[in-house]
Amino acid sequence: MKRTVFAEVLPFDKDTVLLALEAGVDGIITEDGHIEEIKGLARVQFIKSSSVKRFSLDKKEDELAYEDAVRKNPDILYTLTKFEIIPVENLLAKKDIVSNICLTVKSYAEAKLAFGILERGVNKIIVSGKGMGDIRKIMELAQTGSEAMELEPATITKIQKVGLGHRVCVDTLSVLEVGQGMLCGNSSAFTFLVHAETEDNEYVNSRPFRINAGGVHAYAMMPNDKTSYLQELGSGSEVLIVDKSGHCKSAIVGRVKVEVRPMLMIEAKTKDGKKGGVFLQNAETIRLVDKNGKPVSVVTLKEGDEVLCHLDCAGRHFGMRIDENITE
Repeated sequence: MKRTVFAEVLPFDKDTVLLALEAGVDGIITEDGHIEEIKGLARVQFIKSSSVKRFSLDKKEDELAYEDAVRKNPDILYTLTKFEIIPVENLLAKKDIVSNICLTVKSYAEAKLAFGILERGVNKIIVSGKGMGDIRKIMELAQTGSEAMELEPATITKIQKVGLGHRVCVDTLSVLEVGQGMLCGNSSAFTFLVHAETEDNEYVNSRPFRINAGGVHAYAMMPNDKTSYLQELGSGSEVLIVDKSGHCKSAIVGRVKVEVRPMLMIEAKTKDGKKGGVFLQNAETIRLVDKNGKPVSVVTLKEGDEVLCHLDCAGRHFGMRIDENITE
């Protein structure tokens, strides 16, 4: 989900380099003679401008030449400084080169376009000098990407105390907002939007970086159409954060806490009869998201209430989608 973003600082300007680094870019492209003096500023790629190969798509022959160059030399950064949507769509359809296609953009609007072509977008962009005023917004967009999850309400059919179990708290490096959380459940085919701990109460302060996500066995929807067991997450993992409207972004895990706590089994059913469940800690701070997008505590949740869920097809192997007849 995370895209690679290079900042092109031409002509060289140290303040612009620092701005780009503070925004979180993956690399700096600048004049050859300045590379050595800035290498110690951060652990990112520093690329000589002369090593970047630039193409302009003016005719079909240019598209074919770019495709051929990327295929023959995948380690070289080839970028399209002038492009139209259809030729880029043609290039993105080539599975063997899709990860190495790069576009040069000069604004937030162009970056948004680049990340949305064919709904998947390109994996790499170069932000030219004209776009540096938008660099922070572009980096946020690069983290979010174009991924979205379809959410629908499901009616709670059962809430049962089941005793003690190991549950997983996912502490991220991000401060999450009301309406955001992770999609977790007993099956990859039916996950619940488990809300972040953004709410205060009289006993516990809010911890908006945390999602108390469920039992160790539970599936969590992850970036790039993958899943993971909650038990498998650890420091440095990238997780998928989803909001009440289905908009997605990624967050990095700072730590994972696995502790034995009293648990609830919660089951729900959609209007077309599909059923799913999740095990969550029996505590006021753990919340799902109701059909109106508001967090609702599992302590006050009742049978008949509606919460937001994501439905998918069952069938995963090491977190990757497979076409297989599976019942979970």
